[in-house]
Amino acid sequence: MSDHTERPAPEAAPDPDAWEQACAEDLAAERARRRAQQGPPPGTAAEELRKLVDAVADKVSGIQLPGGGTAQGVVQQVIAQAKAVVEPVIERNPDVFDHLASAGSELLAAYRAAVQGQEARWTRDEPAPGPGRPAGPRDDDGGKGGSERIDLD
Repeated sequence: MSDHTERPAPEAAPDPDAWEQACAEDLAAERARRRAQQGPPPGTAAEELRKLVDAVADKVSGIQLPGGGTAQGVVQQVIAQAKAVVEPVIERNPDVFDHLASAGSELLAAYRAAVQGQEARWTRDEPAPGPGRPAGPRDDDGGKGGSERIDLD
């Protein structure tokens, strides 16, 4: 009997979960590769706000101010007070920051859509649609003079 027609022995049956396991291993390897390439994924909006406050505090405290230790002490005190105000708000309302981040993303998408629409009209040299003027090509008399009918109403 040739090799390509032989059937495996019944005790060597394939594992029914082999495909699932192989896919899970490939997915884990791809995630590890991306994590190494791009860094850790961003956390919640509350965690990101904490990181921002800490980064700003570190940057401000590192600035050398004239006046020596007195000015530096005042800066440290202001930073401590700001953290004391921000931390309880973040602790009590972590979901609020997620909602605010989502709302910001939606506003940004709306702004982009408006800008892209306006840019498209500018590049086609079309007037912006407005009251009393439907959106569409310019109204002209079709002559070769290049004149345009102006509605004075």
